[in-house]
Amino acid sequence: MISQENAVILIAEDRPDDVLLIRKALAAAKVTNPFVVLPDGEQTMAYLDGVGQYADRKMFPMPNIMLLDLKMPKMDGFEVLRAMKTRPHLQHIRVIVLTSSEDIFDVNKAYELGASSFLVKPLEFENFAGLMRTLNHFWLKRNAMPGDPTIHSLSETSSSQKATGQN
Repeated sequence: MISQENAVILIAEDRPDDVLLIRKALAAAKVTNPFVVLPDGEQTMAYLDGVGQYADRKMFPMPNIMLLDLKMPKMDGFEVLRAMKTRPHLQHIRVIVLTSSEDIFDVNKAYELGASSFLVKPLEFENFAGLMRTLNHFWLKRNAMPGDPTIHSLSETSSSQKATGQN
C-alpha cells in the first residue's frame, strides 16, 4: 500500500493553458504527489485499463484520484465516467470533475455517473491554488473511496499507531 503523499493524480485535460494552471496551482498549494496528464478521454481510459503504451504499471501507476474535464476530444468526461462505472477495478478512484461548466444538468449527470465531486474552474489563479490546497487536504489526506486497496486511511493509520503505542 502507498501513502497519501505518493498517491498518483491523473489529470484528464485537453487545454494546455488549463494544464499549466493546474500544475502551477498544485505547486503553489505544495502538493507534491506525482501526477500524469492525459489530453483526451480515449487515452485516459487506455491508461486506466493499463492497455497499449500504458501496460507497465510501474511506469504508469494506477491513480488514486482523477481531475476530469468534461469537454475533451475523442471521448468526453461523461463518457469516461460511464466507462469507469462498468469497470469494478476502477471503482476506488475518486473522480473530481474540474470543468468550466456551471450547468446544473452537467452537475447532476456527473454525480449520477459516479463523480466524487464537481468543481468549477476558478477564473483567478489565487482561487485555483486555494482549490488545490483544498483538494490536497480533503481528497488526498482525509478521504478514500470505500474499498480503495492502495491507500491507508487516516483512521487506519491512527488505529495502527495506537495499537503499537505510537503517536
